[in-house]
Amino acid sequence: MVEMSVAGLALDASSRSPIVLLRDPSGQRQVPIWIDHAQAHNIMVGFQDRSPERPLSHDLMMALLQAGKLNLEKVIIHSIEARSFQAVLKLSFLEEQKISLGNSKNVIEIDARPSDAIALAIRAKCGIWMLENVVAEASIPVDAIADEEDQEQFRQFIDELSPADLIRHLEEKQANEKDSFEPPEQTSETDE
Repeated sequence: MVEMSVAGLALDASSRSPIVLLRDPSGQRQVPIWIDHAQAHNIMVGFQDRSPERPLSHDLMMALLQAGKLNLEKVIIHSIEARSFQAVLKLSFLEEQKISLGNSKNVIEIDARPSDAIALAIRAKCGIWMLENVVAEASIPVDAIADEEDQEQFRQFIDELSPADLIRHLEEKQANEKDSFEPPEQTSETDE
């Protein structure tokens, strides 16, 4: 298993759907999980230091866990079925609850949507784990050093760019596109 961290939230350019990005410890791989706007909001609120006036669903879930003397140990995203990630919450009884119940079973597993599991993990400050085969199947490579270098080069380019340079570049590009345009060959349905 690989312990993942929330790298951030993004917006899918084509569908405008939020994406939560989970990154592996090496920073080399990132797993995007498409979620809805309400789920994105619940995840973002979990990162804020202040609590909302009224508890959100995940704040309520955390209060219920505390009232039941349960501890969220970790969440595990364990598979992809029908193009959907599957997750489980790993809960354990607090010591005093185990004694009062006479319960020898220490861990409870509850199925959960990954977005809910992530929102709870942020609030509980517990680990988000993903099976290696899921990471391998769903991850996209991340090259943080190359990204930083590209950003720095782009900043330098913008800093040194004048409006006249931009206009000249656009005019050259237009001229090159006109010069390289070749009309397609005409075909017909019959050969004569």
